[in-house]
Amino acid sequence: MALTLRKLEIFIQVADLGQVTRAGQALSMSQSAVSMALAELESAAGGPLFLRQGRRLLLNDRGRLLLEPAREILRKTAQFERLLSDSGEAPRGLLRIGASTTIGNYLLPEYIAEFSRRYPEARATLQVGNTQQIEQSLARGEIDLGLIEGPSHAPQLEILPWRDDELIVIAGREHPLCRESAVTLAMLTAADWIMREPGSGTREVFEAALSDRSGQVRIALELGHTEAVKKAVEAGMGIACLSRLAVQRELDHGWLVEIKTALDLKRPLVILLPRGASRTRLLQAFLERLEG
Repeated sequence: MALTLRKLEIFIQVADLGQVTRAGQALSMSQSAVSMALAELESAAGGPLFLRQGRRLLLNDRGRLLLEPAREILRKTAQFERLLSDSGEAPRGLLRIGASTTIGNYLLPEYIAEFSRRYPEARATLQVGNTQQIEQSLARGEIDLGLIEGPSHAPQLEILPWRDDELIVIAGREHPLCRESAVTLAMLTAADWIMREPGSGTREVFEAALSDRSGQVRIALELGHTEAVKKAVEAGMGIACLSRLAVQRELDHGWLVEIKTALDLKRPLVILLPRGASRTRLLQAFLERLEG
C-alpha cells in the first residue's frame, strides 16, 4: 500500500468524528471511498485500528498509537508547503481553513472556489464544526485560520472583524405561530424549540438575546447540524433560530416561514488567527480575498 497524506487525513477525520459518513462529509468524499482508504490502512497496520460499536468507530490501542504521529506528519507537511508558498511570486501551497457551520456551509465554498481559480497553485482544505471545535483546532495548530459566528472565548487567538450576520426565528408553514400577527415573548417560551448543540455560536447568540429579555425556551430536540434543524422545523417538530443565510432558500420556496420577533439577533462573523503568528503570502492572500 502506498501511504498518502490523504489517507492520513481520512484516518484522523474518522478518529475525530467517530463515523465514516461524517468523515466523508467533512472531506467531501463518498462513504465507500473513506471505507476503502480505511481498510487499506488497517491492512497495512496488520489489524483493525478501530473498535466498531454499531455505526460508531472508536480508536483501539493500535489506532491511538498512530493518531498523534499522523497529526504530526500533516502539521509538518503543511508547514513545509507554507514555506514553499513563500518562495515564489504567486501564493501556493496548502491552506487549512476551519469554519463554524453557517460560514462553512453557506459562505466559504464560494470564496475558496474563487481563490483557487485566481491562484491555481494554491490549495485549501475546509474543516466545518461548531465554534468551540474551530477554536480548539486552531489552538492545536490543526488549521491555519478559523472563521466563526459570534464571540470567541479563546484568549490565545487573535480576532479580526469580518462581516455581520442576522439570525431569524423560523417555523414550518403549518405552525400555529405563523398565524399570529404579533408574536410575544410568552408565545416563544411556550413553544417547542429545535436547537443546535452546546458550543454552537448560533445557539449562544440566541440564548444571549433571550436572556436579555429574561426568557427561557423549552428545548424539544438538540441537533448537531443546521440542515437537520431545518428538516425538523419543516416537519413541524418545533421552531428554531438560524442564520438567514442558512434558510433563505427554504424561505423563498415557502417551506419555512420567518417569525417576526423583538429579539436582537444580529451577530458578527469574525476571523481567528493564532496570536503573534507570522502571515505567509498564502494566508495573507486569502485574508485579502475575504476582505475584498
